[in-house]
Amino acid sequence: MDRAESRLQHALSRGQQPLAELDLDEVWLRFVRFGSQRLDTADTPDADGLLFQYGTHAFEGPPVFTLDLARQFEMNDASGEHDHYIQLHCELRYEPVPRLRALGHFESWFFHGTDDELDRWADGLRRQEFWTIVRHFHPHEIRVYQEKV
Repeated sequence: MDRAESRLQHALSRGQQPLAELDLDEVWLRFVRFGSQRLDTADTPDADGLLFQYGTHAFEGPPVFTLDLARQFEMNDASGEHDHYIQLHCELRYEPVPRLRALGHFESWFFHGTDDELDRWADGLRRQEFWTIVRHFHPHEIRVYQEKV
């Protein structure tokens, strides 16, 4: 778990193509591959989850359309009780052109250890109408970071 961020960086940077040159399809493929690798997590239903979300936000200045791929891990204290979550993000940031802003906001979760299958969840997202729209744009920045929530 301590190396999750470096493992994601490695998964995204595999091959000769720099991270900044990757498109949505390639980042998604690499992120899902990373998400399929099980890590040593707590034995609870929401201990290891993947989040796909997008929307237009102005958290750090002017508005940006952000497509955020996150993996969330539940962290427990010494007695095995929930303490906090660690979220590992891969954000694709786009100019907030009207076509992207019109998509509004969306989120979808997948959790390991449920009846859902990762590949079915991932393929289902790629068949959504928003995917066809977003893939026509290239992110101006791809950012990987980790946060405690």
